[in-house]
Amino acid sequence: MSLLSPDDLGAIALSLRVAATAVAIELPFALAAAYALTRVRLAARVALEAAVTLPLVLPPVATGYVLLLLFGQKGAIGVWLAKAGIVLGFHWTGAALAAAVMSFPLMVRPMRLAMEAIEPEVDEAALTLGAPAWVRFFTLTLPLAAPGVAAGLVLGFAKALGEFGATITFVGAIPGETLTLPSAIYYATQSPGQDGEALALCAAAAAIAIAAVLVSEIVGRAVARRVRPGR
Repeated sequence: MSLLSPDDLGAIALSLRVAATAVAIELPFALAAAYALTRVRLAARVALEAAVTLPLVLPPVATGYVLLLLFGQKGAIGVWLAKAGIVLGFHWTGAALAAAVMSFPLMVRPMRLAMEAIEPEVDEAALTLGAPAWVRFFTLTLPLAAPGVAAGLVLGFAKALGEFGATITFVGAIPGETLTLPSAIYYATQSPGQDGEALALCAAAAAIAIAAVLVSEIVGRAVARRVRPGR
């Protein structure tokens, strides 16, 4: 007999959906933030870095509450989104938003480090040849920083997959709608006689995380060989 109930399997599937959506939502913003952190002046860089790091240092419950105030159906932004038919509060899309916000700092950092490691002469040579900033970014910066981008993607995915505090505060834990894998683990640990189910859910979470790391390593190495042959 399987230790995982249909609700548990649904929670795993929903977590994968939420994590993938979160990564897709935040990827362009993470790339933009990482690039800006390597280009802006010191004062602006400090302010931007503080903003990027904020979800990492705030209590997740506080972040979830702020999201509820802003994007709930009666929130400052959510009320306008609701008129357009976009519902985030207590909906799986809200779980994706919460996961994206919480995983954003971990996604930006390896991308930024990879971009900072690129020799300045590379960009300067392209600038001398008249290449505009967007061309230099997509043809030089992004390919050369690809291993860091891959690392950021897997870190963001893993964090989004394991996000609990902000998610449960913002969207709750409704089976089939917002009950994610971390929430299912929490409720299993709080129910007498559900230790086996909790362990099975933890094993599923670990297996998914390991698979994501392996895929990221394979993709990162393949891209690195293609961009920098001979290394």
